[in-house]
Amino acid sequence: MKTFPAQFADLLTPRGRRILEGRDDEACGALLKPGQRFVALNGVIDARKAAACRDALEAALPGTLSPMEDPIPPESILGMTENYEELLPKTVRVSTAMLESRRSRSYAAAERVGLVEMMRSDSFAAFAAAVSGRSLRRKWGIQVLCYGPGDYAGPHNDHHPEDEEARDGYVDMHLTFATPAVAHQWLIYSKKGHFSEMKSVNTLGGITVYRLPFWHYTTPLMARPGRDEDARRWVLLGTFLDAPAQRRKGTAVEPPPVSAASVLLRR
Repeated sequence: MKTFPAQFADLLTPRGRRILEGRDDEACGALLKPGQRFVALNGVIDARKAAACRDALEAALPGTLSPMEDPIPPESILGMTENYEELLPKTVRVSTAMLESRRSRSYAAAERVGLVEMMRSDSFAAFAAAVSGRSLRRKWGIQVLCYGPGDYAGPHNDHHPEDEEARDGYVDMHLTFATPAVAHQWLIYSKKGHFSEMKSVNTLGGITVYRLPFWHYTTPLMARPGRDEDARRWVLLGTFLDAPAQRRKGTAVEPPPVSAASVLLRR
């Protein structure tokens, strides 16, 4: 039985609908504001529906996930030849389900609960366009991440200078569905050159939208005492490239028209 709706819009609260329609001056076009690369939105997905989605993920996907693990390389210390010249590549430990191959077990499980259809829906991309304020390509990537106890993503910037379509920036949107056994997990991100900003990502139905690249990391997930076995944070991830300036009609997801008040807020 499909738990996820065919359209992402059907998960939204009245505020979420206002954002989707371009009627929320605070959230719409938020990532066009100078220096703002990240926004966290709560209260935009219906709480009861969010709980049902979390339960569907818990039931359908755990046995289909693949580990993603890149530890700190020993040469980051042993290979140093000068004091204070250490370099740390991206490190990570998390489980994932790539939803690009129809032949994978994770794709089949996600399709059965309606997850693939919802993440491919027009309103899913339209929400990302509304918050980012940018025209986005109609073809976007989708993925599921699952953080368990101790899972994390180390400092990284998600810059892809060798990719012509992504090197000037792109948009990620994350939907989070954490279980009650999670005590905390935080997103740390940079502002004016320092890791000085922090947001909790231990939410049920929270949405975070990023204008990448920028420096950030995700702290290790901590479980409540004695609840390690049940502590998981599910993340539904959409990756959206900017639409080209010269394009055929209908090949981009356009942001909704903005109000005059919203334009003034961005100046």
